[in-house]
Amino acid sequence: MTLTGRRALVLGMGITGTAAAEALRASGASVVTIDRARPADHTDVSQVRLDQFDLAIASPGWPPHGDALRAVEAAGLEVWSEIELAWRLRREGIPWLLVTGTNGKTTTVRMIGAIARGAGLECAVVGNVGEAAVAAAGLSLDLVVVEVSSFQLHYTSSVEPLASVCLNIDDDHSDWHGSREAYAAAKARVYRNVREACVYPAADAAIEAMVRDAEVAEGCRAVGLTLGAPALAQMGFVDGVMVDRAFHDARQHEAIELASIADLEHLVAGAVPPYLAFDALAAAALARAAGIEPEAIRDALRSFRLDAHRTAVVARVDGVAYVDDSKATNPHAARAALDGIPPGTAVWIAGGLAKGADFDPLVREVAHRLRAAVIIGVDPSPIAGALARHAPGIPVTVIEPGETVMERAVGVARAWAREGDVVLLSPACASMDQFRDYADRGDSFAAAVGEMA
Repeated sequence: MTLTGRRALVLGMGITGTAAAEALRASGASVVTIDRARPADHTDVSQVRLDQFDLAIASPGWPPHGDALRAVEAAGLEVWSEIELAWRLRREGIPWLLVTGTNGKTTTVRMIGAIARGAGLECAVVGNVGEAAVAAAGLSLDLVVVEVSSFQLHYTSSVEPLASVCLNIDDDHSDWHGSREAYAAAKARVYRNVREACVYPAADAAIEAMVRDAEVAEGCRAVGLTLGAPALAQMGFVDGVMVDRAFHDARQHEAIELASIADLEHLVAGAVPPYLAFDALAAAALARAAGIEPEAIRDALRSFRLDAHRTAVVARVDGVAYVDDSKATNPHAARAALDGIPPGTAVWIAGGLAKGADFDPLVREVAHRLRAAVIIGVDPSPIAGALARHAPGIPVTVIEPGETVMERAVGVARAWAREGDVVLLSPACASMDQFRDYADRGDSFAAAVGEMA
């Protein structure tokens, strides 16, 4: 579409806002930018006459119930996410694949990207993974893979993906959305206008309902994913082999072998955890929707490497594994990591910005896996309270905030750990109470472990 002459207001000048403003100006729009972190460099929203604008681009850090966006919407402006802007500026004919979920998004989109490139396709992996989607809008590509958060989906409406998946959904970001129901409704938007395949976890009735209720293109199919043997129109595993009964002509009678659990064993120190097998299955499903052959899926998974801050073993000291799972910014993600640790052997480093999350279900489910817990959040009470209620026999150490918080946490964790244990940084919380982001938190953990070693 043409944006020449249109007047745009961009709220938030982080990665997505900066990229959106540049793309708007390059498309001929006039742009005014607002940023609360740098008011001296940008306009204050209170100084803007909203009736002078045609549209607004909302960055993920600006919640819809905040004063600024309430005023924008009351003024009748269209509000787009940066994802929506990228779709409207894209080159025609390039298929998009969308991935959302509470946990596992980044691993899945990176797996899809590796599969696509292994198949010889020119592919961009963008969105919440770290690179703005508008960066790929003008490129000549075969495929665009987009990690999309609930924040981005909230203001996304016209995207028509080839295929989409919601990996899972748990209570997260209710502080931004206002309620769990609003969060789930935002996630459900990933299935809007899908053309080829709505991929979903077959065991999750809530996500299956999202697929059932979605307005999609005629002929779009629903493809269920299971860690067991797949039924017709599903993908799953049979005796450790990943198989497809959804994307081939003989699916009523047979399954096609794609890869195996053994192809993922190089990614982890022990047994392949269920969440990782599921992420690989979801990546394979979206790749199959894009027409990619089984051999490319198998070969890409065999050579794939995990994100540096997702269950990465940073060192082994005195028989203890130190694992960086700083990317676990919510209870659902932390449970996925803890579920892979044998009972009674986890020294869990947790805490940060709780975002209104309920930690009781997490602690209730993983208490038997814990040897001890170390809490690093500025407000330790949400996790400390859950541990007191559901794991009263587990020793808990609260680390006071300060510059050396991670070094002190690692020191305490080392004192609790025994040979064969795992010291796991899986905070279940956002990082910005004491760190720049989850990567900074993970790097601090790795540095503290390295210094200790």
